[in-house]
Amino acid sequence: MAASPIRVAISGGGVAGALLLHALLPLQHIDAHIFESAPQFREAGVAFGLGRNASRALELIGPSARACLDRAGGVQMKGSACYVAQGNEAGEKVFQLDNSTIIVARANLLHELLEGTPPERMHVSKKLTRVERKEDQSLVVHFADGSTHECDILIGADGVHSTVRKIILGEHDPAALARNTGQWVIMTLSPYDEARASIGASPVNIEDAREYAWAGNGSFMMNNILSNGDVVQFAILSSEELPLSVPEEASNRWNRTVKAETLKDMYTNKGWLPHLESAVQDILCNEPTRQAMYLWEHPHAKTFVSGPICVFGDAAHATTPHMGSGGGMCVEDVLIMSSLLAHVKTPAEAAKALKVYDEVRRPRTQHVVDASHRTGDLITGRDEIIGLDAKKLEEILVHRWDFIMDFDNAKHRDEALELLKQELLQ
Repeated sequence: MAASPIRVAISGGGVAGALLLHALLPLQHIDAHIFESAPQFREAGVAFGLGRNASRALELIGPSARACLDRAGGVQMKGSACYVAQGNEAGEKVFQLDNSTIIVARANLLHELLEGTPPERMHVSKKLTRVERKEDQSLVVHFADGSTHECDILIGADGVHSTVRKIILGEHDPAALARNTGQWVIMTLSPYDEARASIGASPVNIEDAREYAWAGNGSFMMNNILSNGDVVQFAILSSEELPLSVPEEASNRWNRTVKAETLKDMYTNKGWLPHLESAVQDILCNEPTRQAMYLWEHPHAKTFVSGPICVFGDAAHATTPHMGSGGGMCVEDVLIMSSLLAHVKTPAEAAKALKVYDEVRRPRTQHVVDASHRTGDLITGRDEIIGLDAKKLEEILVHRWDFIMDFDNAKHRDEALELLKQELLQ
């Protein structure tokens, strides 16, 4: 008599959860379902970047995962370039790297990952409220609409403000909640020709596609190319000081409305490179207001796992985007999680797989969170010693991504599998 499949519930229908479901569906001994709190599967973000480490991880997950990226219109960047964009050294190049990042629209990638998924495996309007642990160690997941779902493993891919994270750590653990960095970002998409006319022919060039970063005093801009060269993302980042003691309402804001007049005041006659000043005027100030999104990050958690429950992706290690690796860490998570679950046969073994996932993934991902926070200070001139000195910035930034990009994900996977083998022998 064949053993019953291991029932896996994925809470959260963003790219991380969808990619994990995509990777688990071919496994006959896994019965995986995905639950999204919104009425439909959708992505709120704009671009998803995969460095060469994440691209390799995607290939190791399987050819169908890589095919989804290609169908979604991922654009292979030849590299990235960073310039001082404001002040006395405006126009000075900080560095130019050939790091082979692929940029893709999140919504496109999510669509491709879920395309062809059996409808009975996908569930919308399912906001998780609590989890009940039964005597046999199985779980009953309760949703806001009163429905329930029984499973053996719960994987929380429910984003920055994760409910599953609170369940694992306890609501009073300081690491249970993400913290508002005080930084906010406006992201826009423009047709290629229009963006090229505003930002410039050199930084917007599909024949030499690169991600361009522009470092300013307390602010930052960037642009890259999406959707096979049809669309350009232009983003600005600024910040406001959040004192140690701030009103709850202010510190918990997800978004803010920024008036065109405010943007003009911030970026007009403030020493920015002329083409960037024009880009803000043309691309951002052509509407009365713009919606900005606050950037959040997670404090170090003592664990990502509690028995048969774990957090995953942004729910485990939400990070600021300054290393461009939040999405890449999610892809690496999927590689490790799917590889581990492919080698277990029972719910008890699956719980041991979660323990190994925590052991191998938590140190690396929390390192990225810390490095990204520090990079944010550097590229916005907030380091009092370095400021916007191009040479000093190059010295500290040029090799800053090496530990991410040069990571051996095949070795990482094999080490995780060896740890699982040892766990299963105990």
